[in-house]
Amino acid sequence: MKLATLKNNTRDGQLVVVSKDLTKAIKVPEIAMTMQEALDNWDKISPKLEKVYDQLQNNSAINTFDFNTSETMAAIPRAYHWADGSAYVTHVELVRKARNAELPQTFWTDPLMYMGASDAFIGANDDIKIEKEEWGIDFESEVAVLTDDVPAGINAQNARKHIKLIALINDVSLRNLIPNELSKQFGFYQSKPWTTFSPVVVTPDELGDSWNTAKVHLPLISTLNSEIIGSPNAGVDMTFDFGQLIAHAAKSRALMAGTVIGSGTVANQGSPDGSSCLAEVRCLEIIKNGKATTPFMKFGDRIEIEMKNNQGESIFGKIDQTVKQYNPIN
Repeated sequence: MKLATLKNNTRDGQLVVVSKDLTKAIKVPEIAMTMQEALDNWDKISPKLEKVYDQLQNNSAINTFDFNTSETMAAIPRAYHWADGSAYVTHVELVRKARNAELPQTFWTDPLMYMGASDAFIGANDDIKIEKEEWGIDFESEVAVLTDDVPAGINAQNARKHIKLIALINDVSLRNLIPNELSKQFGFYQSKPWTTFSPVVVTPDELGDSWNTAKVHLPLISTLNSEIIGSPNAGVDMTFDFGQLIAHAAKSRALMAGTVIGSGTVANQGSPDGSSCLAEVRCLEIIKNGKATTPFMKFGDRIEIEMKNNQGESIFGKIDQTVKQYNPIN
């Protein structure tokens, strides 16, 4: 099943069911008005949504309309909880190697995770609005999952059962603000502006065999200004699967329905398929040549992020954004 949230002049938008080929959609206010409402009552509501999805597939649904990704908000425009992991430890290892720092062995056994700003996510075609280029604007292509209610202390195997929806995200980072924040040993804040969602989210069964061991085993394609930066396979070198990430987040407290858990930047060790962020590209340049030559993003740059199935069809639709400058209102 594929779901999306359309703009409707409210903060939380209108939940719609989307056809497999992303061409048609249908509003379902009689079932649920918003994505959060659906996740709050998933066991009761999801079968009704699945029925509508089946009708879309066999062309028996009424009141359908053409689906346009430019009309979407983030699938869940604001969430009660957003936590981003760093499940691809090979990426962390590379970044630390570029600055001659050792990787603690615990990084391979205990996930890194930070709590992000969940008061607002943005849609797949919304501009990335940043005040200054010198902040070091970077995209980060990731996979994310949305959960229902998760009990505290759950183990990783049982945590997998609470994965209800899967998405792609662009977890934008301001690289030049990060060092000062981390030096305070209190985590990210200013260096993490709004995160972007793919046009649609999908249930795990929509991925077929590509969803296995709580990982998505497909390439994640990142294209900057029409140049493919990378297409690493999201199922390869993912040290911690989504069950482990959820269990880590729920170690000392329950997670509420609508919690979003990110994978961290997708990366494959030693892969010729490239990277999912410019920071990694720059690290590879430093290791090879002694200095980084690839610049961070500039105003006007366009980033596209997409994942296709084995038949070459877009699964989540495409994140397609342009970096724009905003002027503060003082």
